[in-house]
Amino acid sequence: MIPRAIDIEKNLEKNKVLIIYGPRQVGKTTSVEKFLSETRLKYASYSGDDLEFAEDLAGCSLELIKGIIGDSDILFIDEAQKIQNIGRALKLIVDHLPDIRVIATGSSSFDLANTTEEPLTGRKNLLRLYPIAISELLGQQTLYEFEKKLGEHLIYGMYPEVVTYESYGQKEKRIMEIKDSALIKDILAFQKVKSSRPIIDLLKLLAFQVGSEVSCTELGEKLGLNEKTVRRYLDLLEKSFVLFRLDGFSRNLRKEISKMSKYYFYDLGIRNALIANFNRLDTRNDVGQLWENFMIIERMKRNAYRNVSANYYFWRTYDQKEIDLIEETGGNLSGYEFKWRENRKKPPREWLKTYTNATYEVITPDNYLDFVT
Repeated sequence: MIPRAIDIEKNLEKNKVLIIYGPRQVGKTTSVEKFLSETRLKYASYSGDDLEFAEDLAGCSLELIKGIIGDSDILFIDEAQKIQNIGRALKLIVDHLPDIRVIATGSSSFDLANTTEEPLTGRKNLLRLYPIAISELLGQQTLYEFEKKLGEHLIYGMYPEVVTYESYGQKEKRIMEIKDSALIKDILAFQKVKSSRPIIDLLKLLAFQVGSEVSCTELGEKLGLNEKTVRRYLDLLEKSFVLFRLDGFSRNLRKEISKMSKYYFYDLGIRNALIANFNRLDTRNDVGQLWENFMIIERMKRNAYRNVSANYYFWRTYDQKEIDLIEETGGNLSGYEFKWRENRKKPPREWLKTYTNATYEVITPDNYLDFVT
């Protein structure tokens, strides 16, 4: 088992809810169960998949809830987003049961955030768990061992089970299963989405456009959908941790593009499964896209696990000057360009001239470790 970077004990407080978000199959439940198995505190564990428990908790009866928890110090609710009135029920628990600690996990920020945001104001801590991070793997492997498998991670992704399998066949089979069960199951679970086909087709289009600006109008034309529907689907995919979005950075120049967005995948295994391409890197024409996506999501993992608050953008002007990633932290701007092959690309003159406090760096397979660890 690969030890994860989130610290549950540090973030678990009396009369507060610790909410752990993240995609399906990344280890949320496993991480909590490992913590519970090692704690000396007494705990009660339930799941939103248990219909009887879900119905009882949704009733928000304080007396019934006291019976459910008993004399436990910790209440763990897995798949909490499946329970109606979960926000109100959790508020009732932390407000009326002295010294109780609550852990809730969810694979859909859409459902869980919407139902807990207002009731749990000031009563929750949030942790996000991603697929395995490079820094987590390096806690188990030597740098030599990791770099031998770097290409595998660009192809099969970083889901915990996929990473631990040895054979390519096992990796491919498992990531295809995750794609079919996690994606389709979650997509159909959202209200007003009757068929997963349009969303799967949208994801396939986006898989080929990693690193490129996306036009919702053009996507809609290709899919036979109106722009509003495309935007709604994109929003659902972000909230179910399939995609994340970078918007254009613009502060000082008229010619900066700010109305377009780029979409990347939380996991490259899912991206490659969608287009059924698990070919070796030396036979592919999308290695640059894979490297760019991989570096950005690994940087986001690194910052999240270090509690570094950052805003992420891309930068481009109408005359084709561009930078793949702009990271804004504490008022400072850092520009990063990602190149699979060594490329001593100079920073755009307009970038450094306009943003005098900005830095610029090209990230390649020769220097990426400091960037992601």
